[in-house]
Amino acid sequence: MASSAPVAILRTSPERVLEDYHELMNLAGYRDEIAPDAETALKVNISWHFFYPAASTTPWQLEGVIRAMKRDGYAPDRIHACHNRTVVIDAHLGERENKQVNVVQAHGLANVHLYETEQWMDVREAVGDLTRKFLCLNEVYPQGFSIPRRFVGENIIHLPTVKTHVFTTTTGAMKNAFGGLLNERRHWTHPVIHETLVDLLMIQKKIHRGIFAVMDGTFAGDGPGPRCMVPHVKNVILASRDQVAIDAVAARLMGFDPLKDLKYVRLAHEMGLGCGDPAQIPLVGDLEAARENWHFDGPFREMTFAARNQHRIYWGPLKKPLEWSLKTWLAPWSYLASVFYHDLFWYPLYARAKARRVMRSPWGRLFSNWEQARPDAAGRGYPADQWGGTAPLKIDKSHVWQGLKLLGMAIAESPEWLGTGQDRR
Repeated sequence: MASSAPVAILRTSPERVLEDYHELMNLAGYRDEIAPDAETALKVNISWHFFYPAASTTPWQLEGVIRAMKRDGYAPDRIHACHNRTVVIDAHLGERENKQVNVVQAHGLANVHLYETEQWMDVREAVGDLTRKFLCLNEVYPQGFSIPRRFVGENIIHLPTVKTHVFTTTTGAMKNAFGGLLNERRHWTHPVIHETLVDLLMIQKKIHRGIFAVMDGTFAGDGPGPRCMVPHVKNVILASRDQVAIDAVAARLMGFDPLKDLKYVRLAHEMGLGCGDPAQIPLVGDLEAARENWHFDGPFREMTFAARNQHRIYWGPLKKPLEWSLKTWLAPWSYLASVFYHDLFWYPLYARAKARRVMRSPWGRLFSNWEQARPDAAGRGYPADQWGGTAPLKIDKSHVWQGLKLLGMAIAESPEWLGTGQDRR
């Protein structure tokens, strides 16, 4: 199926990143998809509450999208940042550590944490008979599940980054919905994660007024993502109205064959939910950049201890003895293991060395100096004198303290103990 929606791609730099985001979004036709008379949710990606290059929405990505929309006449009071959470990711900590909340507050936008302030509605009320077409969610949640009520009739703009993922090989626009439409018990879907992403795309197409994605590849992550990656500086940004197509193009850049290597892209392509065949996707912008192949190793060559054992539990020899426990009051053992490994072991011991090279880049220095950085007078981007000096990844005792607090959160706020999550209405 040939795609009628193009994928836009541009090379960028800090000096013109804001202008480039405006050009990118218009090349991809966002004003034809995102109605100005409806609310627009900017679905921020927080794959780790600690900052790590390529893991989460960058502040210049969020800044560029907001400035573009305001420049094109979208009312700020109809735009809001949007967050969800898990018991192992603290979205409030994440929006601070990744400097996303700085941007939201500077523009005076509403900042919506779905799991705290919003009503959730039964998916059957929202999409009706569409549930009969689900590939897996009826079996995962036989009693049904809930989605945010405010999403019905809203536009949504997804803000993923270019990176690999130990469950889905790559992650992008389609996976970003996973952190918004489902609540705390979304880990139940991991054994059928590809089918889940397709079901969620069907839901999105039913409930949202418009769907758009803006993907940041200034940093890009390779290896056992979305957290413990090897970050690279790639200086590209992408956008599209077709969630399948943008994920396919990003995967192709990373060196993967989308229809062969990404089951979720292939399924969505076969079901007509978008185009996953790069040969049939119209490209606009920097076509030379679109032809690059970064030859990423992918997430499976050097998996972390945590990733190997997640695979054993969901698809391997530990599935029968352990997976059942993740749907009972015993589930917090897995949350504790994840927080301990990622926040108290890997991050303090390995993150600084893995990120050292990219933190010396203009993007790393811009991030470190973000609170003081100011765009040039024309609003094109951030000149070199705004980047600051050498900026290693900052890791100190406060991160260890936060990790210890998150261990407590993993137990105290476990949905299996509190009876929340998909039961929320």
